[in-house]
Amino acid sequence: MIEGRITKVSGPVVEAEGMSGARMYDVTFVGRLRLIGEVIRLEGGTAVIQVYEDTSGLEVGEPAVCTGEPLLLELGPGMLSSIYDGVQRRLPELAAEYGDYITRGTVSDPLDHEKTWEFEPRAKAGDRVSEGDVLGYVQETEVIRHLIMVPPGKGGVLTEVREGALKVTDVVAVTEDGVEFHMSQQWPARIARPVVTKLDPELPFVTGTRVLDTFFPVAQGGYSIIPGGFGTGKTVTEQTLAKWAQADVVIYVGCGERGNEMTEVLTEFPELEDVRSGLPLMKRTILVANTSNMPVAAREASIYTGITMAEYYRDMGYDVAMMADSTSRWGEALREVSGRLEEMPGEEGYPAYLATRIADFYERCGRAVCLGSDERTGSITVVGAVSPPGGDFSEPMTQNSLRISGAFWALDTSLAHRRHFPAISWLRSYSLYLDQVEDWYSNNVAMDWKQMRDKAMMILQKEAELQEIVQLVGPDALPDFARATLEVARMLREDYLQQFAFSDVDAYCEPSKQFLMLKVIVGYYDLVQELLVKGVTLKETLDVPFRSRIARMKEVPAEEATEQLESLEAEMQGELRKLIRY
Repeated sequence: MIEGRITKVSGPVVEAEGMSGARMYDVTFVGRLRLIGEVIRLEGGTAVIQVYEDTSGLEVGEPAVCTGEPLLLELGPGMLSSIYDGVQRRLPELAAEYGDYITRGTVSDPLDHEKTWEFEPRAKAGDRVSEGDVLGYVQETEVIRHLIMVPPGKGGVLTEVREGALKVTDVVAVTEDGVEFHMSQQWPARIARPVVTKLDPELPFVTGTRVLDTFFPVAQGGYSIIPGGFGTGKTVTEQTLAKWAQADVVIYVGCGERGNEMTEVLTEFPELEDVRSGLPLMKRTILVANTSNMPVAAREASIYTGITMAEYYRDMGYDVAMMADSTSRWGEALREVSGRLEEMPGEEGYPAYLATRIADFYERCGRAVCLGSDERTGSITVVGAVSPPGGDFSEPMTQNSLRISGAFWALDTSLAHRRHFPAISWLRSYSLYLDQVEDWYSNNVAMDWKQMRDKAMMILQKEAELQEIVQLVGPDALPDFARATLEVARMLREDYLQQFAFSDVDAYCEPSKQFLMLKVIVGYYDLVQELLVKGVTLKETLDVPFRSRIARMKEVPAEEATEQLESLEAEMQGELRKLIRY
């Protein structure tokens, strides 16, 4: 322990002298209330401390005690179903003890140290274990089996392995060198957990949302950003992904969000049903809540807390989805603390190292071979919401995120105003994972999936070009071929891209059903173009009874989709070809 004295207080930034021996990012307790913070700058014997709590009332001369350790997270059974703040304090327990407002300087155990878990060993005395090897497991929830692993950098020959009812603080195994392995382990939040190797992003992160899976897919272990102005549906989109996306564990980080939005998340998530198991979704979810009125420095910590917990479950071989809502608030926290430190500002006042911090964070996700003798593969897929002021995508946070993100899902305010949800612009969005996941879709969905997707995108892009002409001369002045393109593009927008997040049937759409729906619409376009060449009028091709069935395709249950949609396609072919006059 190193004890110094406070010499200056500037918001969440505190200076203390007499701190010789302190290291960067060491946790420090500040003032008589022992507010938690960490060292972010050292100048001789003076340390600059970033405090994670409100510093109101701090006085010059109060003590600052450096622990000599970085911000450590406690990782072990009991994390799932928990609600934490940015520094891994359990909020429900604190609320029960202190009410709606947490007393400053409060410290709580991240895990329940009194609860016992039934530990079933997989290793035995005499086994040689190394980092990442599985010692045993506990059934954390009904859907997740929690592996108790050897921490990175540790190993040896086991002389004792315990079993039965144990607490997270109990020793589960001991080596001949006297090294003890507990049921829980600690890890610095700012340091990435090691893996054997990172794998190429070849498998899709199936979301069940048609506009994402078909046009702008993200790979498992990839990262995407969702920028959009107020009211465009960022939070609803992330909540939909949390419920339906192809992930074993979900970690939702509310980073600096408004209190009412975070309240909705905290009240709605425990009520959501997991479609896989029928149990509450919280059985495989961790929530990290840090609202906009909480201390600004804790926003940065919340991002690292979330990604560290994601890495821990990835190391067990699980596919983890992390939702960060919103990374813009994280950037604002960096900007405020940088200003307090009187650092040279970059664009719009953000620190010059903003791009580096963003890249360091996103690089911690990925699909990887985990440590351990039994080969396990896990992944972390990150979806980061960005809230650009006024919906301006040219601002630094969006642009720096854009440079490294693999998928860009641009939310459009005009679409949201027209009640088109998800309000993701098909003209501004893109995905760099399209070529990597093409083989999976070709092998598991359809060989011509990519061609069908490209043709649909061509129709939508052609519509955008024709709309400029329509605004000048009106739709009636266009030839039938162009008007047919406009009509099919409207069908794509309304019957395919629009999706109701609160529908029992349409909230999730399987890739196979997505392809069949797209095949019907694109097949209709091809047939209409062929008929127009053969002299059939556009009115005849539009006045066909099966078009109402196309509009209701999204309402077809998944188990009936193949039969009904293939039947619809056959009916469409027959009805339209009857119109040809030879």
